[in-house]
Amino acid sequence: MTSRPGPFDRADFPFALRLVTEAAALAAHGWVGRSQKEAGDGAAVDAMRRALGAIGINAVVMIGEGEKDHAPLLYRGERIGSGEPEIEIAVDPIEGTTNMANGTDNSMAVFALAPRGAMFDLGPSFYMDKLVLPAAAKGRVDPAWPVKKRLEALAAALGKPVSELRIFVLNRKRHHAMIREIHEAGARTMLQENGDVAGAFMALQKGQPVDALFGTGGSPEGVITAIFARAMGGEFFGRVDPQGDEEAKAVKDFGLDAGRWMAGAELVKSDDAVFVATGINSGPVCRGVTIEKGIARLHTVILMAKTGARYDLVSHLPQA
Repeated sequence: MTSRPGPFDRADFPFALRLVTEAAALAAHGWVGRSQKEAGDGAAVDAMRRALGAIGINAVVMIGEGEKDHAPLLYRGERIGSGEPEIEIAVDPIEGTTNMANGTDNSMAVFALAPRGAMFDLGPSFYMDKLVLPAAAKGRVDPAWPVKKRLEALAAALGKPVSELRIFVLNRKRHHAMIREIHEAGARTMLQENGDVAGAFMALQKGQPVDALFGTGGSPEGVITAIFARAMGGEFFGRVDPQGDEEAKAVKDFGLDAGRWMAGAELVKSDDAVFVATGINSGPVCRGVTIEKGIARLHTVILMAKTGARYDLVSHLPQA
C-alpha cells in the first residue's frame, strides 16, 4: 500500500506522538494502587483524547477501547481533529488496567496508528485469538495447527527442545485446556492475569524468558501487536474469537469469519505504521512513572514498522 503525503512525512512526527501516551500515563498514575479501574481508565482516556487533538492530526478511532468493559470510551468511529481523517488509530489508554488499579507491575498507555484505510475493520469484535512468533520462527508455524504441532515446529525453528520452550498465556478459564496441552507436550508456560501486549513484546524481544504467545485477548491489542511485531521482525496471526453469544452474533452479522486466521499484514496493510507506549507501572516494554521533588519522569518506546527503528525517550515534566 502506497503511503499518502502527510504527517508520516514529517521528521518530527514519531516524537510528537509521545505526548499522547505521556498524557494518558501521567493521568493514570494518579490512580495507581487505588483499586478504581474505571476512574483511572477515564482519566487516561480524557487525557489521551485531549493530547491527540493538540498535536494537530486528523484521526479516526478505528479500534477503540472501553465498550467491552463498559468503561469510558475512545470509541470506534470517533474523530479527533477536524476535516477528513488522514490517520487511523487503535488505542488502549491503559493496557493492564487491573495492574494499574492494584498497584502491581506492567501497565502502560498504548496506541498505534497508520494511514487512512490501512487498518482492518474488526467492527464489533472485542476478542481475538493470537499467535505471536519471534523472527527466527517466521514462516515456520501455522496458526491452524494443533498446539503440539505448533510447539514442535517452534522448537525446531529456535533450535531447542520442546521442554525448553516457554509460552506466554493469559490465565483465563478459556485457556485451561490449551495450557494443559502445552504442559502435556512438555513445554512450560508464563501465566499472567493481564497484559498480552507485554507478553507479545517478550515473545518478540531477544533475551526475554518467553518464546511465543498463544491465546485470546483483546482485539485492539491484536492490531497494536501486529504493528510492533512487524517492526521487531517477528510474525503475528489473529482471528476474531467471540466470548459469548451476543458478540458471536454481532461478529457474524458484520461479516467476520471466526474460523479464519489473518496475518499481521492483513490487519495493518501499510508499513507506515507506528507503535507508541509510555509506562505507567514498570514492565517488559517501559519503565513506569516516577515522581520526585515535583518532577515526573516518563519512559516512552516508539517502534516504526517500516524501518524497525526503536526510540526510547525519557521526559521530565514538572508537576503542580
